[in-house]
Amino acid sequence: MKPTRRHFLAATAAAPLMAQQSRRSANDRIQIALIGAGGMGSGDTKFSIANGAKLIAVSDVYEGRLTRAKEVWGSDLFTSRDYREVLARPDIDAVIVATPDHWHQQITIDAMNAGKDVYCEKPMVQLLEDGKPVIDAARKTGRILQVGSQRVSSIVYQKAKDLFAGGAIGELNMIEAWWDRNDAIGAWQYSIPPDASPANIDWDRFLGRAPKVPFEPVRLFRWRNYRDYGTGVAGDLFVHLFSGLHFIAGSVGPTRVYATGGLRFWKDGRDVPDVMLGLYDYPKTEHHPAFNLALRVNFVSGAGETSGFRFVGSEGVLTVDRGVTVSKHPREAAPGYTIETFPKALQEEFLREYGAKYQVRRPNADSMRPQDEETYLPPPGYSDHLDHHRNFLEAVRAGKTVVEDATFGFRAAGPALVSNVSYFEKRPCEWDPETMTLKSGRG
Repeated sequence: MKPTRRHFLAATAAAPLMAQQSRRSANDRIQIALIGAGGMGSGDTKFSIANGAKLIAVSDVYEGRLTRAKEVWGSDLFTSRDYREVLARPDIDAVIVATPDHWHQQITIDAMNAGKDVYCEKPMVQLLEDGKPVIDAARKTGRILQVGSQRVSSIVYQKAKDLFAGGAIGELNMIEAWWDRNDAIGAWQYSIPPDASPANIDWDRFLGRAPKVPFEPVRLFRWRNYRDYGTGVAGDLFVHLFSGLHFIAGSVGPTRVYATGGLRFWKDGRDVPDVMLGLYDYPKTEHHPAFNLALRVNFVSGAGETSGFRFVGSEGVLTVDRGVTVSKHPREAAPGYTIETFPKALQEEFLREYGAKYQVRRPNADSMRPQDEETYLPPPGYSDHLDHHRNFLEAVRAGKTVVEDATFGFRAAGPALVSNVSYFEKRPCEWDPETMTLKSGRG
C-alpha cells in the first residue's frame, strides 16, 4: 500500500513573530483596552500584544484581576471596574470584549458608539434578540467588529475551504462535528479566588441585566455554568463549530434545528447540560447541495480534549482537526447483485447480462489499489489565535473588512442559541438563516 503523504501548509501564513514585529513602525501601533480580564481575555491580550498592539487600559469587576493586570503588563496601566471609563479614553483605538456573554451586546455597542473598533469574544451575543442591534450599530458607526472564533483565520481551515471548493470530496451530503472533554477545567470548574468578597467585586455591575441575586462568587468565576450569564455548551463550543463549518462550506446557517442532551456528570449546581447533541438541516446553496449536520459536545468522557469535523461527500471524506485529511472512497463500477432467491435459469440469464455490461473480471494482485489519502498539517507551533488577532489589528490599521464581522458572527451564534431554545423547550425549531430570525410555532 502506498504510504500516506503528509504536507505542511504554507509556512508563510505563520511568519516568525519577530519578523512580524519588525515590520511594524512605531507610528502605526494600535492601542487597545481589555474589558473582562479573565482567562480568555488575558489570552486575547497576549496575542494582540504579540502582534504589535499596546495595552493601555483594563476593566474588570474583580479588583484582583486589575491588580494582576498591572503585575503582568505594567503598573502604568489605567484600570477601572467601570468599563465606561475605559471607553471614554481618547487614546484607545480598539477594545477586546471578553466579559460574560450577557454583557457582550451592551459593551460592544457602547464601544462602537464611542468610536472604538471591537474584538468581541464568541458568542457575539447571549440572546437571539441581541444580534440585530449589534449588526445595526456596526453598520451605523462604521466601526470594525470581529468576533473571536479564530478558525476563520486559520490556515488549516483555509486549506479545508480550498479543498472543499475544489471538489475534493464531490457533492457534500452530511457533516459530523464534535467537541469532547473529560476534565474539570474543560467543564468550567474554574478556581475561585480566596479573597472574593463584596469589597473587591462590583457585584451589581457583574449582574447587569441578569436577575438580581445575593452575592455568590461561584456565579461570577464559573459564569458559563449559568443561563443567566452564559450560553452553555452551545454558545461556548457549538458556535466554534458553526463558525468553522460556515467558513469552509460557504454556508449562512441551517433552516431546522433540534437539540437534546442532559446534565450527566458535572452536577455542581449548574443549570446547563454537560452533554448536548444537535441535528441541523442545511438548505441548498450555490456552494453545495442540501446536507445534514450532526453536532456533539460531551464533557463526561473522552481521551483528553478533541474536536473536529468530517465532511462526507459523494467521492470521499474531508476530516478537519489539527490538520486536514482527504480520504477518497471510490465506488466500484459494478454494483454487485443479490440473486440467490431467483430461479436457477433466471440467475444464469442475469449473470450473462451482468458480465456483458460490467465486464466482470476475476480479482488478481494487479487489480488491488491503495486508498487515496492526503494529509495537510500546519507548521510546528502554528497559532490560529495569533492569526485571528493579526487580521483584526491589520483591519483596524487599514480600515478593511474582516471575515467574522457582525453578520457572520450572528449567523454562527444564531443556530447555537436556537439549539438552546430547542433543548430547553424540548422542541424542534425553524430558523431563517438569511433574515436571522426564529420562526414562531413548532418546527
